[in-house]
Amino acid sequence: MAIARRHFLAATAGAIAGAVVFPSLADDQQPLIIDTHQHLWDRTKLNLPWLESAPEILTHSYRPQEYKAATEGLNVRSVYMEVDVAEEQHDREAEYVVGLIQGGKEATIGAVIGGRPASAGFSRYIDRHARSGVIQGVRQVLHGEGTPKGYCLKPEFVAGIRALGERRLSFDLCMRPDELGDGAKLTEQCPDTRFIVDHCGNADPKVFDPKLATSGQPSHSADGWKRSMELLAKRPNTLCKISGIVARATPGWKSDHLAPVVNFCLETFGPDRVVFGSDWPVCLLGAQLKQWVVALREIVAERSADDQTKLWSANALRSYSLNIA
Repeated sequence: MAIARRHFLAATAGAIAGAVVFPSLADDQQPLIIDTHQHLWDRTKLNLPWLESAPEILTHSYRPQEYKAATEGLNVRSVYMEVDVAEEQHDREAEYVVGLIQGGKEATIGAVIGGRPASAGFSRYIDRHARSGVIQGVRQVLHGEGTPKGYCLKPEFVAGIRALGERRLSFDLCMRPDELGDGAKLTEQCPDTRFIVDHCGNADPKVFDPKLATSGQPSHSADGWKRSMELLAKRPNTLCKISGIVARATPGWKSDHLAPVVNFCLETFGPDRVVFGSDWPVCLLGAQLKQWVVALREIVAERSADDQTKLWSANALRSYSLNIA
């Protein structure tokens, strides 16, 4: 989750909490949104060690009922994203979300589960849970303090990622911006696996606007990030998830502050290879979920209606093979 690098912006979140207004339409009359990055955690059921040092706003349980409240007034279906549980709880987490989806009562209609592609039992693990028919892929966060640069290129890790492709499952790339080049090399070595680049490549909006810069060294350079994202976009087996950046935004941010990163991603990957993700509840570090939706709507307002539909829902429905019937 890289919470250490995400500043706690509770004041901003609180200030905008009541500012979002949507047209008074029934939920099913609102444009469909497929949220490809929904986190859920119930701390009575799962152990998330990283929460012990997380900002207070994230230390609560965030369950389907809280997500329903956060998306009230929107027509949303979601894809669960793994939450970096203790490694021995991967099976428990997968069983939890599969049961949630199969129950058919919540917005969640698919899942990307946690896993360790380099582990000896990885293929058995994914086979066990893929039988449910509701698993779209796997993620292992690669920007944790214990994950060294180049880890994703280890032969055993590459073998695990290839195993995902053999099963028509995806892998989410969530890594440090200055290591995205390693991610591009991984996509080349695993051409039959679909990759989703999380959080606009973990770009920091402040890097692209000097007025937003704060003291201290930036986490990456704008030019380096752009070059790496261009390398990834050249690979036909990659998508880019428009998500995450609002959690890094400076207090008082506006949609214009996020636009340089979003627009670069949209233009570099093209309208057919981008999907939306809320990153809820981690987005609360910078904004309420609906505030992020409003900001993104403002950023893409000048784009064609067809391209907007692709971003909000059509690309995810196709790429994740989702059924919303």
